[in-house]
Amino acid sequence: MAGGVLEGGERRGRRRSRRRARPMSEINVTPFVDVMMVLLIIFMVAAPLLTVGVPVELPKTAATALPSETEEPLTITVAADGRILIQSTETPRGQLISKLRAIAAERASDRVFLRADGAVSYEVVMQVMGALNAGGFSNIGLVTDIGGPTLSETGQ
Repeated sequence: MAGGVLEGGERRGRRRSRRRARPMSEINVTPFVDVMMVLLIIFMVAAPLLTVGVPVELPKTAATALPSETEEPLTITVAADGRILIQSTETPRGQLISKLRAIAAERASDRVFLRADGAVSYEVVMQVMGALNAGGFSNIGLVTDIGGPTLSETGQ
């Protein structure tokens, strides 16, 4: 190897310039994957915080959760002080049925979730359920917290 000439008769400088002249044909996806993983973690942490609702003390039960739907569920809340809320908007009792009929006309599903504070009387909950039925919602799910007492066969 004398004078910068390699065994094949090719110069060392030419070989390097050819390699640098070619465009890179590979896509580096590592930064894309990194960004997507960070976004996934952010959304997983933020999703539970996006639940809108009025703080109510739900009664506890041993029932399992209902399967989820594609459409955002309609939630009716009866607060401890007797206020009735559709999603997060307070609604007077006299306007409840008319608002429910308007909402039912726009929705594909007749499923509604009823959240009632444990301090609310059974009579008030039944009145709201009657209003839901009159408003066009016949598929009513009662929302509770898990981990409550169970009724066993032994009577204890």
